[in-house]
Amino acid sequence: MLISVINTSKHPLPEYQTAHAAGMDVRANLDEPVTLKPLQRALIPTGLFLEIPVGYEMQVRPRSGLAYKHGIGLVNSPGTIDADYRGELKVLLVNLSDQEFVVQDGERIAQLVVARHETVAWQLVAALSDTARGAGGYGSTGRQ
Repeated sequence: MLISVINTSKHPLPEYQTAHAAGMDVRANLDEPVTLKPLQRALIPTGLFLEIPVGYEMQVRPRSGLAYKHGIGLVNSPGTIDADYRGELKVLLVNLSDQEFVVQDGERIAQLVVARHETVAWQLVAALSDTARGAGGYGSTGRQ
């Protein structure tokens, strides 16, 4: 799949780190470091502008290493970039740890995953089909 991209950053395009990775790492494009205090969030620019094909979305997901080692996640995870968005890709990071975290220019801050999606048309009905699960919700299939 080809995706058109404008790269105004000083960093390489997002790339896969291993041969079978689903997500590409995207980097912060900063003029100066950004310090995230505990529970603080910040919108981090990447310098990337994308043209995602119709019928697809770009999902922005946390990096597991940042989450595990530093408590850094995404406020809206996964974030969705729609096919009709043409603005700069920015990543909404949050510091869930009890320590400050400094985001450096060029740091890998998130993963990008491309996913196909369907457009839904609703069909109003009076009843739904029966299943073994039925209306069982949160925790209904786990331990008793």
